[in-house]
Amino acid sequence: MSKLTMKKVSQLLVAVLLISALMPVIAFGASGFKNVTYDGQNVSGTVYSDTYSSDGVTVSIYSPDGTLIAVVPTVYLPSSGYEWSIQAAQVDTYGFVTLKAPSVNADVYTAVYDNTAPTWAAGPMTASNITVSSVDLNWPKATDNKTSVTYHVYQNDTLKSDSVTGQTYSISGLAANTMYTFKVEAVDAFGNKSTPQTLLVNTRTQSGGVIGGGWGGGSSGNSTNTDGSINVSNGQVDASTLKSAFANKAEVTLVVKGETVTIPVSGLLDAAKNSDSTLVIKTDSGTYVLPLSVFDFDALAKELGISVNDLKFTVNIKKLTGSDATAVSGAVTAVGGKALADAVDFSITFEGKDGKKTSITSFNQYVKRIIKLNSKPSKNAVVLLYDPATKTFSFVPSSISDTEAEFWRTGNSVYTVVEYNKTFSDISSHWAKADIELLASKMIVNGATDTTFEAERNITRAEFAALVVRSLGLSPVASAAKFSDVKSADWFDGAVGAAMQAGIVDGYEDGSFRPQVQINREELAAMIVRAYEFADGKVAVDQGTISKAFSKYADTDKIVWAQREIALALYVGLMDGLTDTTLETDGQATRAQSATMLKRFLSKVEFID
Repeated sequence: MSKLTMKKVSQLLVAVLLISALMPVIAFGASGFKNVTYDGQNVSGTVYSDTYSSDGVTVSIYSPDGTLIAVVPTVYLPSSGYEWSIQAAQVDTYGFVTLKAPSVNADVYTAVYDNTAPTWAAGPMTASNITVSSVDLNWPKATDNKTSVTYHVYQNDTLKSDSVTGQTYSISGLAANTMYTFKVEAVDAFGNKSTPQTLLVNTRTQSGGVIGGGWGGGSSGNSTNTDGSINVSNGQVDASTLKSAFANKAEVTLVVKGETVTIPVSGLLDAAKNSDSTLVIKTDSGTYVLPLSVFDFDALAKELGISVNDLKFTVNIKKLTGSDATAVSGAVTAVGGKALADAVDFSITFEGKDGKKTSITSFNQYVKRIIKLNSKPSKNAVVLLYDPATKTFSFVPSSISDTEAEFWRTGNSVYTVVEYNKTFSDISSHWAKADIELLASKMIVNGATDTTFEAERNITRAEFAALVVRSLGLSPVASAAKFSDVKSADWFDGAVGAAMQAGIVDGYEDGSFRPQVQINREELAAMIVRAYEFADGKVAVDQGTISKAFSKYADTDKIVWAQREIALALYVGLMDGLTDTTLETDGQATRAQSATMLKRFLSKVEFID
């Protein structure tokens, strides 16, 4: 019996039938099928006989169960034999068909044309009942387009079984404290194999302790998915599992069942030597993307009075419920907004052996988080930080899709997504109307009153510092501003302190900040550029760039000290001249100009969509 392989493409029986590769050459004078081809519509070929049949020859085609599908007539050609053809659509529902030409005693020919492998249902491969010597493997169901499926199970590339029909398999005889790689392939009746499901499993220790040292307690027996992510079902992850995962990749994901996971720092120390190492904690409530570089593990261990190998930390991603959720929804209603997501509290707490704890409230860089949306957003959707103490909201840099919001902040808090629309009666025909409305709807700029914006009013240094701090999503830093004319009771104290800490503002040589002085365009450009660089917008500016940026303007001699910053603002597109030939950097900036520059900056660093 000879075999023929064909591929199906575009839902038809499609492919080249590999006669030369998959069947013996039929010798001249012997009866049999040959020269079988497929032209996209028909399967055709020749059946040869060493004797001529005056009554003609027919080709019978049978399904796999022996049912006759069709009888095809042939045409005799002396040079080749009896030629036949059948439409592919007549046989493409079967895994193979059988061709017979009884009148000439031709060999039976089986045409196999299913090259489609089984496919997996959604879901990861997991492990359960992990002991020192055994494990139960579980995997999603696989289906095939033609036949039933069996599963081949491998342990460290050694086949354990090739006849599993269910979706679970128990393996025993394992060694304690050992990492194993398990693999499952789905195979159809024609030998087509799926992509494998792969899982790393670390067996428990003989004593039930954590493998690889660190801190005490029972082993979690975490399993690893095909994509390398680690399943966390009981709120803990093994140090050895983390070490093994980071040995193979720079970003490791923990898929957490529940809201909390406790992580041993001993499993991260080697990875922390690589500045790109990132730990992603994914729960049903949200996702936390933590670069390990944001933590000084040695300093935290010293603060808690323990060895760094005994240090652990807990990440909590908690959806607010009860009165806490009610307070947030009430605050959304109070500002006239519509909630698009649940309110989620992100927190991190480090702990030593004696129960002493310290919470991480801020980072030295932006850290990414993700929460899911309950409703499709509009362009005015915004991620907001909720302050439970004041019951107020503030802007958070973000990018929002139809299903989720990604956002970045330098601290921890409660976050939600709100749709909020704001406009003012005095900007209906103003050139900056769109930018003002966008930033007002993001809760970055406020009106002079609830209904007016006063776009052409000049803006003070304190007011613009506050706008920049809001646009960066920074928290106020009370008493950080060491200026002689900034007092702790001033409304702008925290904003000026945060701006100074971020390197956005400087004071004057006499130690003052001059918060009530109206800001000029030179100072405005300098603050915007520093904010751009704080948000990781990196552009090298040399003297050639400065000269090119200034070449079209006739009044660059009026720039007192911020030549580099103004050149960068022009080069990047954060700033324009007031006319085609003048910058007027000594002119006082208006609220409208400030809003426009902020909007450009936020768009450039992708803090708004």
